[in-house]
Amino acid sequence: MNKGILVVVSGFSGAGKGTIMKELMKQYDNYALSISATSRAPREGEVEGREYFFKTKEEFEQLISEGKFIEYAQYVNNYYGTPSDYVFSQMEQGKDVILEIEIQGALQVKEKYPNTLLVFVTPPTAEELKRRLVGRGTEDMATIEARLHRANEEAEYMNHYDYIVVNDNLEVCVKQLHSLIQMQHTKASNCYKFINEIKDELKAFSKGE
Repeated sequence: MNKGILVVVSGFSGAGKGTIMKELMKQYDNYALSISATSRAPREGEVEGREYFFKTKEEFEQLISEGKFIEYAQYVNNYYGTPSDYVFSQMEQGKDVILEIEIQGALQVKEKYPNTLLVFVTPPTAEELKRRLVGRGTEDMATIEARLHRANEEAEYMNHYDYIVVNDNLEVCVKQLHSLIQMQHTKASNCYKFINEIKDELKAFSKGE
C-alpha cells in the first residue's frame, strides 16, 4: 500500500493540464512528474533531466530494443518516450508518478500496466475550450481550428479513461484529482501484499498459533 500509483493525465489542448499539474505539485509533496526522453536536440534553455532526457536516435532505438520505455512514439522524425527505470524507481520510493501524455501513449500504458489510473481533463463545454484557446493569444485561427478538429477526434477516446475531470474551477479540480489518485492506494488490486499478510495472519490464528 506504500508503493506509488502510476497515473496518466490526458486532455484537450487548452484544457489546463499544465496548470493543474503545477498546482498539484505545489500543494502536495507525494507526486513526481515523469520526465520524457527524446531524440531531438535540446532547445535553448532546456536542461538534461529537467525538460527531457536527451538521447541520440541510435541511443533511443537501443533503449526501445531493450524494452526500456513504458510507452513511446515518433513525431516528425523524432522519438519521444517515457523511461521505465525513472518511473518505477519513483514509485518504489512511494511517489505517485504522473505521466502527462497523449491518448496514444495513454492507451499503450494501460494495456501494459492495467492498474494504471487514466484521467482525462476537459473544460465544461466545447465553447469554453474554444474561448480558452482564443484567449491564450498565441496562435492564429487556423491553428486553433486545427486544435479543435484534433479535440473532436480525441473525444472519441474519452470513454477509455477511468475518470473525467472537468476543469471549471482550478482549486476544486486539483482536489478532485488528488482524491482520485489517493483512492487508488486502497484498490484491492494495488493491495496484494497487505491482503496476503492479513490472510497469513488469519491462517495462523485458525491453526491455534
